[in-house]
Amino acid sequence: MKIRTSRESLLEPLQAIAGVVEKKQTMPVLSNVLLVAEGEALTLTGTNMEVELVATVTDLEVEQEGRITVPARKLVDICRSLPEAADVTLALEGDRMRIRAGASQFTLATLPADHFPNVEDDEDSFTLNLEQGSFQSLLSSTAFAMAQQDVRYYLNGLLLEIGDDAIRAVATDGHRLALSNLSAPTYLDETRQIIVPRKGVQELIRLLGDGEQNVAVTIGGSHIRATIDGFTFTSKLIEGRFPDYNRVIPSGGDKTVIADRETLRSILQRAGILSHENIRGVRLELEPAELHVYANNPDQEQAEDTMAVEYQGESLQIGFNVGYLIDVMNVIREEQVRIVLSGPNASALIESTGPDDNLYVVMPMRL
Repeated sequence: MKIRTSRESLLEPLQAIAGVVEKKQTMPVLSNVLLVAEGEALTLTGTNMEVELVATVTDLEVEQEGRITVPARKLVDICRSLPEAADVTLALEGDRMRIRAGASQFTLATLPADHFPNVEDDEDSFTLNLEQGSFQSLLSSTAFAMAQQDVRYYLNGLLLEIGDDAIRAVATDGHRLALSNLSAPTYLDETRQIIVPRKGVQELIRLLGDGEQNVAVTIGGSHIRATIDGFTFTSKLIEGRFPDYNRVIPSGGDKTVIADRETLRSILQRAGILSHENIRGVRLELEPAELHVYANNPDQEQAEDTMAVEYQGESLQIGFNVGYLIDVMNVIREEQVRIVLSGPNASALIESTGPDDNLYVVMPMRL
């Protein structure tokens, strides 16, 4: 195997693929990137056995075809360290990869391509054609609420519920819930649910653009796949049944607060500085036309702030994890937010006052 290309042609796809490759792997080959030189193209593949990303480079000269795997992070670091517009030659010599760029030379260890795992194609698949920006917004509006390493493995991902001309994304970690809807032609006769793992959701958000270009998303029995700007993304799906999220969405709240989103976010961020380092609790006190936010910690440090809001109900005190509230303020795009409450021990329902179809549920905490 021997190819010639420019530093830039190699660096961009390598950096994207290195994001999929985990630093610590149970199998040494999973720390490598698979290089396949065939015809007039070089294909690069990285995987962690859950998510796979494939990129194709055509701006190069293939002098000798071949297949091999090399350490992903080291190859990225080498390319990044080279001068801009440098010409790079990759040549397989025995069981070593020799990299040359001007007077610089590097030799990397390799592992056989046959050791690299393949993601098999799914049967019983269907394809959705979605606008990239809208799909990215659907995912990013909800992904922050996914669990991390929860024993309830089905919470360590994001539910996509594909129904009649609509796609719903739902994420929850048991303490909060995020829900977003996207209108799109699906041509499905019955509703289909899949759970995309956390790493897969993060990589999809990173790859998707924010424009109007379409992306074809293929969903099978065990995988989801999308081709985006020269990259082919594939992720395994989480097996399991997502909980009935409708049961935790509160209804009947009789206390409605309308607040300026940016002002509320700033107050929460300031209060969070002096909240308890572990539980991150803040106390909200509602009075007619005013919201007071309090925080303290074991060092007897305190924060107190007040803002004007639209509220005419009874006085109410309720505690929350300040990080959960800030996360919601960060993804709502409208200038104002609506918070619906019913009591100090009931979850808060948070929505924007605009046309988007997103909602957020945050459980209270005892302080």
